[in-house]
Amino acid sequence: MKRINSIDFTRGLVMVIMAIDHCRDLLHIGINPTDLTVTTPALFFTRWITHLCAPTFVFLSGTSAYLSYKNQNMGLKESQRFLLSRGLWLIFLEFTVIGFALWFDFKFRMFFLQVIGAIGIGFVILSFLMKLSSKTILIIGLVIIFCHNLLGLLPINNTPFSLLSPLFSFSLFQITPDTTFAIGYPPIPWLGIMLAGYGFGGVVFDKSQNVRKAALLKLGIGSLALFIVLRFINIYGDPAPWSPQKDALFTFMSFMNLTKYPPSLLYTLATLGISFLILYVSDGPKNKFIEITSVYGKVPLFYYLIHWYLIHTIMFIMLYMQGFSNKDFVFGPFQFGRPQQPSGLELGGVYLVWLGVIISLYPLCKWYSTYKAEHRDKKWLRYL
Repeated sequence: MKRINSIDFTRGLVMVIMAIDHCRDLLHIGINPTDLTVTTPALFFTRWITHLCAPTFVFLSGTSAYLSYKNQNMGLKESQRFLLSRGLWLIFLEFTVIGFALWFDFKFRMFFLQVIGAIGIGFVILSFLMKLSSKTILIIGLVIIFCHNLLGLLPINNTPFSLLSPLFSFSLFQITPDTTFAIGYPPIPWLGIMLAGYGFGGVVFDKSQNVRKAALLKLGIGSLALFIVLRFINIYGDPAPWSPQKDALFTFMSFMNLTKYPPSLLYTLATLGISFLILYVSDGPKNKFIEITSVYGKVPLFYYLIHWYLIHTIMFIMLYMQGFSNKDFVFGPFQFGRPQQPSGLELGGVYLVWLGVIISLYPLCKWYSTYKAEHRDKKWLRYL
């Protein structure tokens, strides 16, 4: 099967957008973008647009796993072994190379399960489910996506079911007085998104372009329509209901203020609905913008690793330029190294740094994308 360029483009687009959020995390002056009492519309929607990234990344990881299984001429057992080993590799990276890039703490006082680790766990579980049909896996994924918010309605605290809470919701564990383990991306809700991506790989992406585009358009419009209806009803689909605010714009912001940790049904419908439409629009002849953006999408893990180290390094350069020294830096759980005193850039400065990061990473991603294409015989490249 021919490579689907719209997948590379969409993945590349959300990878580029993702860097905005990470620049904001490390460089912005520190206002909570989703707190409607202190945020601004520009800051709120800067954060909101980056919501597209994680669910799209996870969904397309599942889709790519299906297409790779079908296109690599590997048997089921070999594909399962590869997916299992790649999942374990991603989990290892999450708590080592990525963990250090995130916190820059040589003492590793913070172990944080986020998107790469969640994808790794998803790959491990998916490796055991691959014997099932893509339609069956799709149904399992959709059941998880639509039903996991029901757990929030059950009295599971202080019951045997509370032991399952870390699989479904944000959880924090104090391993030692100085070491913290946090589950920011609970495995089961994100697994649902990955399984849906794998299932749609067989139901949608494995079809002809015309059939695929028609399905993506229907999925995009249908997902967004269902999101609007359920959000307007304001009963089920997100643990944080919307409410009228001081004006129409802030009321709309409340309507769009969705829960990511864990990804609620409405969060998933809104973000994947937009991504389906992006996949639909970009599934055709390539232009220069699609060609450039696709470069990032062809080397997602390579890009992900490097961009964290680059942004974090820029953060320390910023702090030195603002007059801080090494003794001012604070490390530890949930600490990026920022000093306790006020520091950081306004939103406009964050965007300028983001643009510089994206431009500077392009040559590296282009080189690695070309290297991978020219050395398909090197199996280790499939792990990076």
